[in-house]
Amino acid sequence: MLRKLKLGMMTNDWIIDGPDSAPATVVLAHGTGAMMDTSFMNTMAAGLAAAGLRVVRFEFPYMAERRRDGKRRPPNRKPVLLESWRDVITRLGPVERLIIGGKSMGGRIASELAATEHAALGIAGVVCLGYPFHPAGKPEKLRTEHLRAYPVPLLIVQGERDALGAQAEVAGYGLDKKIEIVWLPDGDHSFKPRKKSGHTEDENMAAAITAVTRFTELR
Repeated sequence: MLRKLKLGMMTNDWIIDGPDSAPATVVLAHGTGAMMDTSFMNTMAAGLAAAGLRVVRFEFPYMAERRRDGKRRPPNRKPVLLESWRDVITRLGPVERLIIGGKSMGGRIASELAATEHAALGIAGVVCLGYPFHPAGKPEKLRTEHLRAYPVPLLIVQGERDALGAQAEVAGYGLDKKIEIVWLPDGDHSFKPRKKSGHTEDENMAAAITAVTRFTELR
């Protein structure tokens, strides 16, 4: 099932996959430079929907503008991104179980929102698909302060050699021990392994979908 709903002030459509009667709704936001309907996002949404989950995708204002006119823009400032998340959750209305997250920046902003507003917004858990622990080439600028003591269940699915937080780096970040991290073999920031590794992108995407599905069942 695939249908679209107007997103009001964001001037773009949601994409919703999966049954309305699903036991959980997973809302996913895109990364910094890619839209909500990339191959990565399509594969993830289709896999989760096939597992019986309802998946809602949306775009932040700067990306919605790019979709309209084709012009690349930098991401909106964090207050706008946070407000966009609040707006989506509010317009979505009550659901059976709400899990929020997304690819890279989308998941990071979701994690920051849930860290302080989970109770008010009814957020049961957070899923980050390739968490950007630091900007590219700047490992000293960590984005982990809010992850040291986290109030709701959080799943991070991460490629082992992610340039924004590889396995060897993350081990020393002092994250809340309740945070679950699933490491994908030889995966990069989009979970793609090198051919010489003997692993495939399809395998890693399937493992990511399985991890997210299991996570929603545990909440």
